[in-house]
Parts: sequence; structure tokens; C-alpha cells
Amino acid sequence: MRPTGLEVADIFRQAGPAYREQHADALSRGQRCVMSAIERCRTVALGGHVEQCDECGHPRIAFNSCRNRHCPKCQSLVRAQWLQDRQAELIPADYFHVVFTLPEEIAAIAYQNKTVVYEILFHATAETLRTIATDPKHLGAQIGFIAILHTWGQTVLHHPHLHCVVPGGGLSADGERWISCRPGFFLPVRVLRRLFRRLFLTQLQGAFDAGRLRFFNALEPLQEPSAFARYLAPLRRAEWWVYAKPPFGGPQHVLEYLGRYTHRVAISNNRVVDFVDDKVSFRWKDYRHESRKKVMCLDAHEFMRRFLLHVLPSGFQRIRHYGLLANRHRADNLARCRQLLGAPAPAVKLPDVPLDYRDRYEQLTGKSLRVCPKCGRGHMVRIETFLPGALPRAPPRDRS
Repeated sequence: MRPTGLEVADIFRQAGPAYREQHADALSRGQRCVMSAIERCRTVALGGHVEQCDECGHPRIAFNSCRNRHCPKCQSLVRAQWLQDRQAELIPADYFHVVFTLPEEIAAIAYQNKTVVYEILFHATAETLRTIATDPKHLGAQIGFIAILHTWGQTVLHHPHLHCVVPGGGLSADGERWISCRPGFFLPVRVLRRLFRRLFLTQLQGAFDAGRLRFFNALEPLQEPSAFARYLAPLRRAEWWVYAKPPFGGPQHVLEYLGRYTHRVAISNNRVVDFVDDKVSFRWKDYRHESRKKVMCLDAHEFMRRFLLHVLPSGFQRIRHYGLLANRHRADNLARCRQLLGAPAPAVKLPDVPLDYRDRYEQLTGKSLRVCPKCGRGHMVRIETFLPGALPRAPPRDRS
């Protein structure tokens, strides 16, 4: 619940114009687009429609959404639909959660080279999991997993890491056996850490040698090969953070768990506490002190700067499927896994015709947009549509 009703959009609408003027040279086109989308979302600027209850005459104005993936208000329905689509991919096995995190020194390079470094993060993570899993000394199986990129921490600073959700087992090399991992144990974290570190730094060096990395401001000296080598030297010896959480149960828990990580944005509206005198207060968890809940207060411009750190490159896919769950052969691989496990496919009924957004909303959330919120008997009927920037006619009066 948000007793104040404050939203990230409120901060951008009030403080955004001054922020644009002050940081005109630093804002990217993508960041400007995100700011504009959030400010305009569900306002007259995007148009909308007017509905009226056919029983009591209660009117309701509904403004259109921006549908930007960075907008805190536009992710719930998309997330619910994505999770529903994943139901057909569940198999009867324990699932594990493995997190691969970049050191701060690499995160600094990543911010100035998002597409290149985030791609390396995905590739190095996938290769690490598949290599160790197929090794007969460990699991000896072909696995499948979902990788989800997050670029933020609780204080909304730049903190790139991948959340990987992995079934606890896989197919043998010949595809004739299902090989389960040991109860409560997936793969050795120490081995994962070292291979991930080696693969990532090798690929990062390759990107540097190919001239694909750019450096600005404090990192500008790294353009010199010798300086870049010195910068990476301590990281080749440091312990990188790879964390395998305990298994969180079988397929009945997977969708609920995934819902915490997919289609997330840097900070959700329900964490915003206050916005007074150009100061933004928001809730956060201090994981260094037993996840203690705290409130942080930032200048509005600093809050927006941190939020915009996480704008992804256009078209960049932040949720990816690998191994047995890769798109090309996913259906065949899952069918084989279920056959070897003696399990039927989940019963997922698809609609014969595409659903109206109101029907999808009710199906996925259990809440109806059609039933009148006032009388509970009538249905909301669209009586007017208005274009972006236009105002609706004066809505009819409530007849009750």
C-alpha cells in the first residue's frame, strides 16, 4: 500500500524540466525518451477514453499507458502475461537461483559501454553454467535456465548482476537419461566464480582489443592498453561474487519466485515515501545488516540521476533463455525431459481468439475492469475516445 499516493512520475513531472536543462549535455536520447514516457504515462498527453456504467451512470476516465519497459506503472500486466506463458515450460524438479555480480570496477566500465559489457555478462554467465554442468565431475548434464539482468541495488546505484533460475538437473549427453543434482546442491560456487571471472575478463579483453570499448571522464586513461591491463590486474586475483541460493522448491513455487525478478524497474512506486522541498525519500533494505528496512533521502536531481543510470540500450533483451530452454528447441527438449521424468505437460489453456486487454487483466489479476467500481452491478461501457493532447468532453453525471 502507498498511503501517500506518490509516484516516480510525480518526481519527474515536477523536477524533470530543471534536470533536463541542467544536464542537457549528459542525457542520452534513450534517457530523454524514458523521462518523457514516464511523465506522460496515463495522462491526457497520451489520450484515452471515457467509460460509463450502464446501470448507475458512474463515469470513469481512463488514460492510455506509455508501455515503456522502464515505467513503474506499465509492468504488472506484462509481467503477469509473461509468467503465464512460462507455465508450459515447468518441469517437476527443484529449482535453484544463482546470481552473478560484476565487481564495482567492471560496473564502471559497463555503464559507459552498456551493450558490449552487458552482452559479455550474459555470454560469460551462460558459458560458465553450461561448462560446469556438463563436466562429469560435477553434474554431467545439459541444463536449461532463464537469465534476468538487473542493473540496480537497493539504493538505486549502478550494480549490474544476473539472476539465473535453473532446474536442478538436465539431460545426459545422449539425451537418454535425466540426471538430477544432489539434494539441496546445484553446482560448486567456488568453481563457478573462478570460471566466470576468467571467461568474463577474457571476453572483456577481446572487446578492448577489437576497439569496441569507449572510456570517458575518470576512465579516459584506460584507452591506453597498458593502463587497461593495470586496471584489470587486481580483478584477475580477486574473488568475484557468485551466489547460489538454496533451492526454493518445485515448479509450484517457480512462477511466484520469478515474479519478483522479471519486468522490474530500478525502483517501484510503492517504495517512494515522500517528496518535499525537492527531496525524495524512499524505502530500501540494508542487506549488510540483516535486510534491515531503512529510509533514504536524496535530492530530486540525484534521485533522477540514479533512476536514469538503468536505462537499457534500445532493443536490448534483459530476459534470456539458454540451454534446454533456448527458443529453437525448447518444446522438444521439455517434452523429452517430462518423458524421462514420467510427468505430463502442465495444462495451459490458450484462448481461441486474442483477449481484450480488460479480459486479460481479469484473467491474470482476478480483478475486473468491466464491472462498475461503484454499484458493482453494471458494466463500464466506452462512450468516448479522445486523442493524445485532447481533453474529453464533460463526462455525464452520475445518475445515482
